[in-house]
Amino acid sequence: MSVNTFFKMRGINKVYHMGDEDMRVLKDVDLDVEEGEYLSVLGPSGSGKSTLMNIIGCLDVATTGTYILKDRLIDDQTESELAAIRNREIGFIFQNSQLLPRLTAQKNVELPLIYAGVPPRERRRRAEEMLERVGLADRMDHLPTQLSGGQQQRVAIARAMVGNPAILLADEPTGALDQKTGRQVMELFAELNAEGRTIIMITHDMNIASRARRVVHIIDGELTEGGDVNDA
Repeated sequence: MSVNTFFKMRGINKVYHMGDEDMRVLKDVDLDVEEGEYLSVLGPSGSGKSTLMNIIGCLDVATTGTYILKDRLIDDQTESELAAIRNREIGFIFQNSQLLPRLTAQKNVELPLIYAGVPPRERRRRAEEMLERVGLADRMDHLPTQLSGGQQQRVAIARAMVGNPAILLADEPTGALDQKTGRQVMELFAELNAEGRTIIMITHDMNIASRARRVVHIIDGELTEGGDVNDA
């Protein structure tokens, strides 16, 4: 891998066994992502895009093929090693923010740091810093039910970033938001990418996908390059 390559996939297949039948969800996927890229994976429902994200994020493993993440062969990692990679290096953002309803915004953001063993005072400092970064300095003590949908998603982004991961994986991050709030979330992603953060976004919406600097298409488990966008 080149010095700037974040990960490389070659011949990735994912097969689910359903009774006497096999369902091949990913078909010989090849994908390289460089550090600092902003990539959209665009495809309709059932195309395999979320399965691909789960493999990129080490939430699942390929049936066959090779996945090298920052010079580590993921196929050879144990479950505990995969969990450590997820916690240290990957931030996840989902369509529904998946905040814990009984915890404040600040406590939700602190969660990854608890799992990482970060001391309480440092957890609080970093959570406050991230919430300020996403424009929610005045909402730290609010519960999710006291926040708008867009505010909840920004808390989720702060939670994904608080461990300073090398990559952000976003699965339909604006799917539950109105257009105005969705644009605000996309603007935040653009700012994060401009600061050097690697972002991969999964979406079915071409308008959202076009906000990224590069788009790949996935249909029936097959990935094709869509090229660079916004080159100007």
